[in-house]
Amino acid sequence: MADKKVWLITGAGRGLGLYITKAVLAAGHSVVATGRNKEKVAQAIGEAADLLVVTLDITKPAEAEVAVQAAVNRFGRIDVLVNNAANFYAGFFEELSPEQMNQQLATSLIGPMNVTRAVLPVLRQQKAGQIITISSTAGLVGFEFGAAYAASKFGLEGWMRSLAPEVAPFGIEAITVNPGFFRTELLTEESTSFADTHIADYDERREGQEQFWKGYNGQQWGDPAKLAQALLTISGEEKPPRRFIAGADAIGTAEQVIADLQQDIDSHRALSSSLAYDEPAAASK
Repeated sequence: MADKKVWLITGAGRGLGLYITKAVLAAGHSVVATGRNKEKVAQAIGEAADLLVVTLDITKPAEAEVAVQAAVNRFGRIDVLVNNAANFYAGFFEELSPEQMNQQLATSLIGPMNVTRAVLPVLRQQKAGQIITISSTAGLVGFEFGAAYAASKFGLEGWMRSLAPEVAPFGIEAITVNPGFFRTELLTEESTSFADTHIADYDERREGQEQFWKGYNGQQWGDPAKLAQALLTISGEEKPPRRFIAGADAIGTAEQVIADLQQDIDSHRALSSSLAYDEPAAASK
């Protein structure tokens, strides 16, 4: 296979990461599948000749470096990094503890940075490679009960948009993926946590929110197997997009964000345009 590539995928043992891993292997590529529990990852994927399973907690930079070295030792290179591993701390901001906010950011924002930092020297040396980071529509718009998660995804957006021009001269492509609601395992008890603190003023709304998120698991519109195939398609394009809006619901959200932003611009265009510094008039002689 002339275009055979080596993919390093985080959170590969369950959810979207597992679908991506199986799709990439089925397409004939090699995969370095990572997760916090190496045995569970291996069991979920099964045996494959071009598969290397490595322990990786993305919140630990040293483990990222070890995983990257293991990938290079086995396959000699890394062509595609998929920053997929994430979790979801749901709750009203005031009820989320500082520790929960820190944990959300450590996993969903700093974690991808840790892995990317470890992979970049390999990609720079090759003068080629792709960094595919799974964001969310929550990286485009905030939502009630999602302050922590949206904060982490908005952070990913700014980081990836800044990273792209920094690494482009080395032949490295940075691609952000914004999925809508896909039927993954993000909303299972293993991946979703709720706020520790309860404040009476939020009681009624909290109950409704928790019922929605718990009940929505398994009811999401999108098919993660199709999303995995879409990522293979994008990765194989001669010029991949810098952003892929994944799902009809995600397109609807993105279009509404554009419309809202245009409305905000137009509503105060004159005031905004009047803020230039007025240079003092030259003194007359």
